Amino acid sequence: MRVGYARVSTEDQNLAGQLDELRATGCADVYAEHGSGKKDDRPELANALRALRAGDTLVVTRLDRLGRNLPHLIATVNALAARGVGFESLAERLDTTSAGGELIFHLFASMAQFERRLNSERTRAGLKAARARGRNGGRPPILSISQLRQAKRLLDDPEVTAREVAHTFGVSRSTLYNNLARLDAPAGERVT
Repeated sequence: MRVGYARVSTEDQNLAGQLDELRATGCADVYAEHGSGKKDDRPELANALRALRAGDTLVVTRLDRLGRNLPHLIATVNALAARGVGFESLAERLDTTSAGGELIFHLFASMAQFERRLNSERTRAGLKAARARGRNGGRPPILSISQLRQAKRLLDDPEVTAREVAHTFGVSRSTLYNNLARLDAPAGERVT
């Protein structure tokens, strides 16, 4: 049995084209929904996946209708394959029920893994180069050292509460206390 899945991202988009295409290719059941592909909660996709049995094929009009990104798509198709379910994407002419389609899909998976490793290596190299230049990355501090010194002087006054001091600088009390800890850091580690 061929089971179709159609998705558009927003309510103002129309599913009709995908539905027609899926039915024209012999999909007996078609599950359709409106929602971002980045969302984990896609109830109609979950229903389609539950309806599939060994020997069935899940059909989409384009790869991006199924997966949030390539790793998610690969994980989904691999989970289908483990259950004996095929996958077909009409636009890319990809069909994992054939030997050639399965090979192409595995090439996609290998390329995605290669790309992830390259990105990881580039990120590590960039962080290392930044540290060598004295930059540690992360979010810049909200309060400057001079503001922190002023806040500390205000907190030394028993008449002034931490809440009032935090309000004066437009931060929460926890942010104020977390930033005050920077005053106690050694001079070489202090971020201004």
